[in-house]
Amino acid sequence: MKTLTVRLPEALVAQIDAEAKARDESKSDVVRRRLQGGNGAAPRRTAEFDAIADLVGSVDGLPADLASRKKHYLCASGYGRKRSR
Repeated sequence: MKTLTVRLPEALVAQIDAEAKARDESKSDVVRRRLQGGNGAAPRRTAEFDAIADLVGSVDGLPADLASRKKHYLCASGYGRKRSR
């Protein structure tokens, strides 16, 4: 695993320290989880999501696993291949 040095505001470092102590984890584990989006808190709904929430799931005929297998479906459709002229 590689090492990365960053400078953080003291308030954020205090939050990370407190979370690490509460979870009995290293600060590195807390930072890694936060960077990967799994900070333990429920995902927050953003204003952007609220603006399109009524459209989510409204297109019929798409595969149920499209979000997790998008690369598979793009390759299967020929997306990204060079075309002959």
